[in-house]
Amino acid sequence: MDLHYLPAHVLAEKIKNKEISSLELTQHYIERIEKYDGDINSVIVKTFDEAILAATEADEAILKKQELHILHGVPMTIKESYNIEGQSTTWGIPDFKGNVAKEDGLAVKRFKKSGAHFLGKTNVPLNLADFQSYNDIYGTTGNPWDVKTTPGGSSGGSAAALAAGFTSLEAGSDIGGSIRNPAHYCGVFGHKPSHAIIPSSGHELIPNVPEPDLSVCGPLARSAKDLEIALDIMAGPIERESRGWQLNLPESRRSNLKDFKVAIWSNDEIAPVSKEIAERCEEVGKNLESVGVNVSYAAKPDHDFLKSEINYQLLLQSVMQSGMSEEEFKKIEEIANNLEPDDFSVEAILARGTVLSHRNWIRQNYAREQTKISWENFFNKWDILICPQLATTAIEHDHRKISDRTIMVDNQEQRYFQQIFWPGLAVNAHLPSTVFPTGLSRDGMPIGLQAIGGAYEDKTTIKFAELYEQEFKAFVMPNLD
Repeated sequence: MDLHYLPAHVLAEKIKNKEISSLELTQHYIERIEKYDGDINSVIVKTFDEAILAATEADEAILKKQELHILHGVPMTIKESYNIEGQSTTWGIPDFKGNVAKEDGLAVKRFKKSGAHFLGKTNVPLNLADFQSYNDIYGTTGNPWDVKTTPGGSSGGSAAALAAGFTSLEAGSDIGGSIRNPAHYCGVFGHKPSHAIIPSSGHELIPNVPEPDLSVCGPLARSAKDLEIALDIMAGPIERESRGWQLNLPESRRSNLKDFKVAIWSNDEIAPVSKEIAERCEEVGKNLESVGVNVSYAAKPDHDFLKSEINYQLLLQSVMQSGMSEEEFKKIEEIANNLEPDDFSVEAILARGTVLSHRNWIRQNYAREQTKISWENFFNKWDILICPQLATTAIEHDHRKISDRTIMVDNQEQRYFQQIFWPGLAVNAHLPSTVFPTGLSRDGMPIGLQAIGGAYEDKTTIKFAELYEQEFKAFVMPNLD
């Protein structure tokens, strides 16, 4: 395998064993970005000079026989929304074009402490609020498999950079699949952690905000092993809370693939997926059965998924629209006040969620708790639920108003955000979910599926992805030449 496609942990070992220097590796990635990233446009904030200096220091530390950490000398990139001291953090919002971070965000600090250093930052959509990655500051990011298609969003630049071999490791964020959707579209690994185990400090435009509901930070990588390493680096309380609690995630329930108990959910009328995506779910199930895994194609949590989807949409909109201007809010409030009680159209749900009162938010949170209990009961019987991440493979760029967009699913028109049902399953219940590659579609585009696990069972979903890859070798790299 080419050097730029090796997992981060393998590169770290090569550096420690002096098979390659950190400086050589860093320069290799820089040269590759400069050669191939023009059309892809994934690494939009470049910190090459700083990276070369850090790599030189990493090599000197080896010569001096200093203590080396797990990612010593490894170059990486990170989503634009994370703060790196002295670099811009805009979230793709033109009004924040001049915003420069005064200090490293917590995740950046923790990665640096682990020995990694940063080549730059990767592209995002406006306000991190799209299944695509484009904005008026940095432009559009294309999918390395086909630049006419999107790499996904909001961590689209992250997944594109990984797939293109521009970086060894990445970190993104996820509230509606923003880590996992790009991982699926670009054919890499992505992990949405259990809620609140990774602090969001330094992943914000306004400093010192409380942890948001639903949204999480998490890693993307080219191997499941790297996901686990990055999770261990990123997770754990902020300093002022560490006096009172420490994170102690359980190890994976299973260490052998054949010992897993896996449920397969391939499609649903609430958000239909393409025949090829559904078939891939079934194919993965057959693969697992072939090595002795206990697989069910019928097992699902015992709750009303339409009601839980509405519950998620209401809670999601209350978060996503919290920064809306007063003028915009008043307009939506008027719409919401004039809705019929039995109106559960998409527009109605979005309006109600946007203006959700604290009283009604608490009621929706009560409803969510029942869903979480249903999931817990399910994972008392099953280790993993495998299901689609999105309805199709990567879609072509579409920069119309989101409300005007649709997607084609087997020649059937579907509302653009209808497919958020699938990534939302894990989000609303605060569950871990790992997207893992399963190979290519008939037209040569990646297909990733998500493995959802029980609360705080992050290492179980990641371990499953690792073992599946070891057994079936599903990870594929695009050819940029």
